[in-house]
Amino acid sequence: MYDPIFAKSFSKYEQKRFGFWAILICTIMAVSIFLELKPGFHPLAILGNAMNLQLSIDAAQDKLAVKDEDISPPLVDQAKEGEQTDMLRVNDMGTSSPLATEAVESDPTNTSIVKDIDTNPPLATQAKKVETRSEELVEPACNFLGPLSDYCEIKGDIRIEANSSTIFIVSPQTTIAAKNKSWSTRPYARKGNGGAMISVKKWTIKLVSHNEDNIPRCSINHSIPSILFSTGGFSGNPFHDFSDLLVPIYSTSQEFGGEVQFLATDHQHWWISKYQMLFSRLSRHEIIAIDKEKEIHCYSRMVAGLKSYKEFIIDSSKFPNGLSMNHFRQFLRSTYSLKRTRAIKLRKGAGQKPRLMLISRGRTRRLTNEGEITRMARKLGYEVIVAEAGISTNLTSFAQLVNSCDVLMGVHGAGLTNMVFLPDNAILVQIIPLGGIDGLARVDFGIPSKDMNIRYLEYKIEATESSLIEQYPLDHAVFRDPSSFHKQGWGAIRSVYLDKQNVKIDLHRFKSTLVKALKLLRRH
Repeated sequence: MYDPIFAKSFSKYEQKRFGFWAILICTIMAVSIFLELKPGFHPLAILGNAMNLQLSIDAAQDKLAVKDEDISPPLVDQAKEGEQTDMLRVNDMGTSSPLATEAVESDPTNTSIVKDIDTNPPLATQAKKVETRSEELVEPACNFLGPLSDYCEIKGDIRIEANSSTIFIVSPQTTIAAKNKSWSTRPYARKGNGGAMISVKKWTIKLVSHNEDNIPRCSINHSIPSILFSTGGFSGNPFHDFSDLLVPIYSTSQEFGGEVQFLATDHQHWWISKYQMLFSRLSRHEIIAIDKEKEIHCYSRMVAGLKSYKEFIIDSSKFPNGLSMNHFRQFLRSTYSLKRTRAIKLRKGAGQKPRLMLISRGRTRRLTNEGEITRMARKLGYEVIVAEAGISTNLTSFAQLVNSCDVLMGVHGAGLTNMVFLPDNAILVQIIPLGGIDGLARVDFGIPSKDMNIRYLEYKIEATESSLIEQYPLDHAVFRDPSSFHKQGWGAIRSVYLDKQNVKIDLHRFKSTLVKALKLLRRH
């Protein structure tokens, strides 16, 4: 094993000394390696474990203090646009945890990591407790700063107590360190209008510990998510039915693919019945009139409120897969069996007659010379239908009638909402009365028409076409200074310009608008 010549150069005594030192050195090396591989036996092991645990806890607490980066696309886009977001999704640690146990739980095949952690039970056990606690405590993700609606997305142990209008989120923690433990929302998408919201019930969302007193026990457990909304507000008005309720309900529920339960607060049976065909396509489950429930309904996921970002529009940037008003219109077509997808394309000499629907109004903002307008339109080559939809009107039949038309025309009002049933490339003609409401009229119908692939024309009446000329002299502020009424608030605007005004169209002026519509139908 060694060179005999080299060995003979030393005496037997010197050879023994070399052997002794070799054994001693090997022993020291073996002990050192053992201590390195077994930190539990090292004199500083206990201190080291304590420090490692504290670092893990500190890292977890740092995560709790920062907004969750895994925010749903709608709210991320809103932040990009410079809008403020009141996001309370702080404790959702599902996407970012500094603890080693996360890797173990997410990858059960990684046995080497499991063995490493098992060699040091005190640290592994405590780290698992820290991570589990972080994952189990999930505050609602709420947006309270949107222009039209407030909503909260909730996950966890959710219990709904109807008689107190309270949604409990039950945490397994004995104490809750969250800054906010209670939120409130009125689940209707017109939050800036006091007149609408006065009839909308306020719901409270409470984050509670499992050991608190008076926490309701589940009597009915559901395996599907739920959406809470109110049928109060301005429901019953066709425009608000769609803008405040049906469009937001559609956009909020699409991600669930029919596996969702609607909870209607301020429940109005007649309203749900009117749109039952739509609801049956959006959910495979019954609608619960939640206010009347004595049972405690429990869910693991819930949206309290509706997602609405723009008037009568689905903001595609806020929803996955570019959800839009065109998707909503396709949904309406399939629900109500609307056969026409595109308006007529006029060709010279083909003898075609585009169909024009004139929305008739029975009370305010009436067209007092409907007959004359109808005759002129027919002379220009239109087939004219005069129609008015009421609460008792069969929605399927009326939707099919609108879908058969190429042009929809009327004075600014809820009746123009029926444009949702028009085929693509159809034309909306909005007659705007006096009162400086041009901007309002465009927001309600002009801008949404573009998102629906409907072409838009407007006709602004003059003072001589308004019935107000019979009530006020031409030099009155009603004509000279509508802004003075705007300063008095919506009540003054509505009283004068919407409730007390009718319209008599100047046929000579209006003819050019109808001719322009014909030209658009030739372009297609």
